[in-house]
Amino acid sequence: MNAFRQLHQPTSRTIEVDQKQYLFFGGTAYLGLLVNRDYQDLVIEGIDKYGLNNGTSRSNNVQLGIYDDAEALMAQRFGYADAALFSSGYLAAQATVRSLVADKVYYAPHSHPALWLGDRAPEVLDHDFALWGAKLVEEINASPYETSLIISNAIDNLKPERYDFSFLAGINPSKRVCLILDDSHGLGIVKRYDTSALMPDMSERAHIEVILLASLAKGLGTDAGLVLGSNALIERIKKSPIFMGGSPSSPGAIYALTKGEKIYEQAFTALHKNIDFFTRHLPSESGLNCAEGFPVFTSTSPHLYRYLYKNEVIISSFPYPLPHSPLLNRVVISALHSQEDLIRLTQVLHDFG
Repeated sequence: MNAFRQLHQPTSRTIEVDQKQYLFFGGTAYLGLLVNRDYQDLVIEGIDKYGLNNGTSRSNNVQLGIYDDAEALMAQRFGYADAALFSSGYLAAQATVRSLVADKVYYAPHSHPALWLGDRAPEVLDHDFALWGAKLVEEINASPYETSLIISNAIDNLKPERYDFSFLAGINPSKRVCLILDDSHGLGIVKRYDTSALMPDMSERAHIEVILLASLAKGLGTDAGLVLGSNALIERIKKSPIFMGGSPSSPGAIYALTKGEKIYEQAFTALHKNIDFFTRHLPSESGLNCAEGFPVFTSTSPHLYRYLYKNEVIISSFPYPLPHSPLLNRVVISALHSQEDLIRLTQVLHDFG
């Protein structure tokens, strides 16, 4: 469908091509901030205050204070000691995995390519996440190494599935472990101010440290990457060449990130009302897969996209995460959709089923 590859309009709740309007249930702008007028006004306000962009690195002797302000606010908002902002989630991930050293590095299955240290997918103990977790604990506990680095997504947005890290409770307290979680599709989406991963209580597990990173371009409408962690680990990451040498995100966008909490709250509430409504009305025979609190419903049916297209509904459908990966159909509910939109979608899905 080449008509949808040359758009000159925002990907909002509808897309218009050749004077024909389609309902759009795709993308990753889960909270709809990209077309939220109040949020756009905050970005413009930030541009007026700080300028269009900031082409200097974070190591420059002249700095805009909005980045430090935003890092402190994000750390407080999500319950971490410190934070680091990058111009993209990819750079945030690369700086993190390259900065944190351990005796042994373990990758979880299906870790996003942004987390890879090389060009090829890293080896894993098992391709089933639950079995991988059990094998991981066994290997770490039996290992002669003192320190281990575990790298994983927090949520699988392809199935989708929220990963359960309760197995961490089985790691021997004599082992020091750092868990890097990429929550690009879940942070601020599944929960207001917490990771989307299912985590055990870490308060009494001083031997396990969690560092969280995310692309903010997904839910929080900001072209930036965020890393959250302890003061010591964030300090180490901020000494990396990627952080020191790279230009940061637009200061206007970061300004909106710091001032838009009320807008975020409203969008989060609207999103979860839509998720609940759609889930309750979703036909049982639709064949869609979902995870609690996550606005993505997936299907591997090769016929779904074309059927929805013929019924004036567009979803995301493409090979992911690599060009040779299987085709993935993602039906995405956003804060922008009306109940009428959702009813229309359920009707079309019912007929497809």
